[in-house]
Amino acid sequence: MTPCKGPSRRQVLQVGAALGLSLPRLLQADAAAATPKRGRAKSVIILFLSGGPSQLDMWDLKPDAPADIRGTFKPIRTSVPGIQISEHMPRMARVAQHYTIVRSMSHEDNDHLRACHYMQTGWELPKKARSGMLRTDRPHAGAVVSKFLGSTGAAPPFVTIPEFIAPVGPPRPGQHAGFLGAAYDPYLIDSDPNEPTYNPGAVGGTTFRKAERAQRLRALLEAADRGEGIGDLSAVQEYRTFREKALDLVSSPAAQRAFDVSLEPDKVRDRYGRHHFGQSALVARRLVEAGTRVVQVNFIRHDYGKGGQGYDTHAALGFPAHLPYLKDELLPPTDAAFASLMEDLHDRGMLDETIVIMMGEFGRTAKFNPVGGRDHWARCHSLVIGGGGIPGGRVYGASDATASEPTENPVSPEDLIATVYSQLGVDYRSEIRDVEDRPLTIIEGNPITGLLG
Repeated sequence: MTPCKGPSRRQVLQVGAALGLSLPRLLQADAAAATPKRGRAKSVIILFLSGGPSQLDMWDLKPDAPADIRGTFKPIRTSVPGIQISEHMPRMARVAQHYTIVRSMSHEDNDHLRACHYMQTGWELPKKARSGMLRTDRPHAGAVVSKFLGSTGAAPPFVTIPEFIAPVGPPRPGQHAGFLGAAYDPYLIDSDPNEPTYNPGAVGGTTFRKAERAQRLRALLEAADRGEGIGDLSAVQEYRTFREKALDLVSSPAAQRAFDVSLEPDKVRDRYGRHHFGQSALVARRLVEAGTRVVQVNFIRHDYGKGGQGYDTHAALGFPAHLPYLKDELLPPTDAAFASLMEDLHDRGMLDETIVIMMGEFGRTAKFNPVGGRDHWARCHSLVIGGGGIPGGRVYGASDATASEPTENPVSPEDLIATVYSQLGVDYRSEIRDVEDRPLTIIEGNPITGLLG
């Protein structure tokens, strides 16, 4: 039998290099096993406040608590009677009808690395906390969605912007596909869309605007078609899939436009905020319009660089130390990004099919520490969630008088992620296989029925 003709592995890698992507990064989940019936939502945007946002200063203020707990921030009324949030989030207050505040998030991991992994995957790290993403890790929820659902358009199904969470070293675990493999890793933009040097990489922006770029890639692919034979049919099919996806990316105007935030009017960009978080949230909106399933927008945090300490507000200038930093550096861009995103999704008729979650890895302690900040606290914290069939204008769960313990309806990370899977139409009882080919359920939590209405 004549061996099947196809590209050499070297040629495949050449094409990948021409794109600036690894081969698996282009293999979409559409070719995976048949998917279950889709739920109400189509996409998810995760706004991740790296460091741990303070529930007591943002979404669960305790104005009647002692001064060393309540701080100096005042609660203000929102668009929903009876619901109050921080005075320094006025725009979020005006769109409270679009989201639910969960005031009873709870887990036991006060370590950044372990907590980040837990909140993003729904699984606790089985080993001692360590830096770095490993192929033995559990997959990020976006990777699971990518595997089961793929994208709904030309854009990648799972995207991270503007960079991985890596404040003091390598990227923290829980941010890629882990043992699912590189085929389901996020497309990492790794560039700040608020900067003039913004470059979203191989699949968007200016990279493929010149026709000759696409022509050169097509010629390379066609040359690879005439290359040496590969007897492995699966390798040939993998190559064909890669070829089709590569050509789709360079020829699809929608994929190119989705990453290019410069196409937005100045007044829209101003409304989101000329800040890495606001402009990244705007790119996220463009991506879900183009068919991306999951976008994670990270609030940049580098202890000794851009973003400073982020939401890890142990201390800063002023006293109580973290409050001026929150008021001046963190809350204004967060407020603008979230409110603008919810307004845009609503006005464009996309909110019913797009889940938006704003969260961190944990919350902060009730009492200020000796330098006037708040320390890590995972046993009770808050997040906001709305869209995608999740009703807004509500508070789910409750905390005690110091926001230190849940008193009603505690919510675990696994239950939160099971809820997201359920809303997207991914069967949360489905199985995946780890690196040793052992069958595992994708999540051990259960959808939060009380959150769904």
